[in-house]
Order: sequence, then C-alpha cells, then structure tokens
Amino acid sequence: MMKTVLITGGAGYIGSHTAIALLEAGYTPIIVDNLSNSRAESLERIKSITGKDVAFYQGDVTDAAFLSNVFEKEKAIDGVIHFAAYKAVGESVKEPLAYYRNNLGALITLLETMSAHEVIPLVFSSSATVYGDPSINPISELAEIKDAASPYGSTKIIGERIIKDTVQSGRKLAAIALRYFNPVGAHVSGKIGEFPLGVPNNLLPYLTQVAIGKREKLIVYGNDYDTLDGTCVRDYVHVMDLAKAHIAALSHLGEKAVPYYDVFNVGTGKGLSVLELIAAFERVNNVKLNYEIGARREGDIAACFADVQKIERELGWKAELSLDAALRDSWRWENQQSNA
Repeated sequence: MMKTVLITGGAGYIGSHTAIALLEAGYTPIIVDNLSNSRAESLERIKSITGKDVAFYQGDVTDAAFLSNVFEKEKAIDGVIHFAAYKAVGESVKEPLAYYRNNLGALITLLETMSAHEVIPLVFSSSATVYGDPSINPISELAEIKDAASPYGSTKIIGERIIKDTVQSGRKLAAIALRYFNPVGAHVSGKIGEFPLGVPNNLLPYLTQVAIGKREKLIVYGNDYDTLDGTCVRDYVHVMDLAKAHIAALSHLGEKAVPYYDVFNVGTGKGLSVLELIAAFERVNNVKLNYEIGARREGDIAACFADVQKIERELGWKAELSLDAALRDSWRWENQQSNA
C-alpha cells in the first residue's frame, strides 16, 4: 500500500489541507515548499490539528539538486502530489514569462527526479481553466481544451500535455491530473485556511477580509455577463472535499498498471454566481458586506461549472460538504486568525 507521499507546495492552502486529510487517512506526508506564497506556521497548525509531526524541506521544486536531495533522504517515497506553482490569473497576464518558467520548470524537474528515483504515482494539481471559455456547462472531461484565458491556464494545459507525453513515451509513470474548479472554505477547526500574502487573488478570502474590516470593500468584476444576474458563475468546492479527492486519486493509481494517465474534474456540479455567493455568505454568517460593481477583469469568463460523473463513477469521490459549511468555515478561520 502507498504510505509515504511527497507534497510539493504542501504548506499552501490546498496542500496543507491535503496533508491533514492524508494524515487522517493513515498516510505519511512529506512537505516541500519554498514559502513564497505560504507560511511555515501552517506546519505547526497541521500538527496542532492532527497531533502528528510532518517532515518539511524548504526549497524550490525548480532546483534539481535540492529536490534530488529530498528524494535521497526520504528513500521510502511512494508517490507525489504536485501543488507547487504560481496561481494568480491576473498576475499571470502581467507576468507570463515568470509563470511559464516557474510552473513548467518545476513540473519538468519533478518528473525527471521521480524517474531517477523510480517513484511512479503522481497526482497533478490542474485547473478548470484548461477549458478556457467553455461552449457548454456543466463541463465534462471530454470538452475541448481551448486556448486558455490566461497564461496561468496555459501552464496547466501544457503541464497536462507534458505529463501525458511522458506517460506515452513509455516512462514508468502513473499520473492523474485533477482539474479543480473553485476551492473554498477552511478546516472546521478554524486553525488552518487560505492565508494569502498581500492582496488576495481569490474571491472568498477577499470577501472575508472585507467582512472583518481589513479591506474597505469588495469589487464585483462585471455584472453584464450572460448569466442569470450578470455576474460570473463558478463551481465552489470545499477545500477538505478537494483534499480527499487526492487520496481517492492516489488509491486509484495504486491499482493501475504502468504507464497510465487520466484526468478528472473536481467540483460539486453546481454553478453559483458572485452575487449569489455574497448573499449566501451574508445569510450564513449574519454579516453585511460592503461591495460595489466594477468593470470586467481581464482573463475572466462568464460561467464554468463541472460535470462530476466521471470522478464519482471511477474514483468513488463525491463532494460532501455544503457551500454553507464552506462559508461558515472561512468566516471562522478569518475570525480566529485575525484575533490570534
């Protein structure tokens, strides 16, 4: 059975929650992170929640010597979950070369290092952005991969292609790309959640920072899209459900002959507009938000939500936690870390 799992970017938002889920499922995670968009404090909080220490190496996945050293020290690595990447859509539009260099360089270095150390299973953190501006919602894995709306999305499309080509070359690699929709929420303990450094790029942490008074107001980017209320529609999945999807993927890989590659959507299958999300947050947490409508943001699309039949059927995974739970958990996290 696969037991020891290397998590690149494991101190970040999704990585830290996945580490908790792995520990609770009996795995031994090893975290690699350069802390460029995360905090070492996450490691202490993982221990506080689970009662278990996690091995941690601070360094960059693009650094082949550093990464090889980790694999040599941790000789029992059974599989890898690869989160480490730059992830801000808007920033990627302004800094495309940095995104291509980092996101693709890290993946190539990781694949080479895995091959050299004969580690076979890989779960790749991909994104629904690979679908670009979809023709049909909900989006299935069979949907056309269009030109991405941002360089960030392009790095995910190319990343998937690199993995697929590596598998097809005959290398000993068994890989799954999980195409996330919109992760939200926090651990129910309130001890760990999304803690962006600087101005948040994602909607929910910005929203909670406005609600608690850290920021003056929330800008809703556009209300003239072809949606029910004119604001963008997305599929919001609780981060702890998303974390468990990685465990389902690892289990699936353990049953597959090498070489192997497949892709799976990870979402709820339901779309929610920005204004609907704001209204739900206000209702669930009994707070009022200061927001206003602004201009459209470059790189955004009107609607994007998942067809989740494949992951439910083949991996046995299904989103279980409600949006209300995610909004309560996010608000609890914001309050607890703001008052710490």
